[in-house]
Amino acid sequence: MQEHDARILLGAAIPTAVVGVIAAVAAFALKGSDGLIGAIVGTLLVIAFFAVSALVLAWVGKKWPELVLMASLATYTIKVVALGIVLVLFGGTTAFDGTAFALTAAACVVTWLIGHSVGSMKVRRLYVEPATDDERAEERT
Repeated sequence: MQEHDARILLGAAIPTAVVGVIAAVAAFALKGSDGLIGAIVGTLLVIAFFAVSALVLAWVGKKWPELVLMASLATYTIKVVALGIVLVLFGGTTAFDGTAFALTAAACVVTWLIGHSVGSMKVRRLYVEPATDDERAEERT
C-alpha cells in the first residue's frame, strides 16, 4: 500500500471508529446491552466493508492501474450483495437492537465517506508519471 493510500484509509477509519464509539455509548444509554451490541456490529461491519474495499483498490491500483474502475465497481457490487445477505440473515434477530445497528451503520457510512473525501482532497497525487532523465534524453535524439 502506498503512503497516500494509507493516509486516506486512516483519515476515514479513525473518525468512523470515533463515531461508532459515540453511537455505542448513546445506544447503550437508550437501549441497554442490545443497543450496545447493535451499534458495535454496525460500526464493525462498515469499517470492515470499506477497509477491505480500500485495500483491494490500493492493491489493484498498484499492480494494474488500468483496472481500478472495474475493481471499484466490482467491490461496490460485492459490498451491496454481502450487505444484503447480512441483513437477510440478521433480519429478525433478537441478539441486538436493529434500530441501533441501522442508525450507527448509516452514521458510520456518512463519516467514512466524508473522511475518505477529505483525505483524498488533501493528498498530492501525480496524475502523470514524470519522465526520467533517460526518457528525456531519448526524446531529444
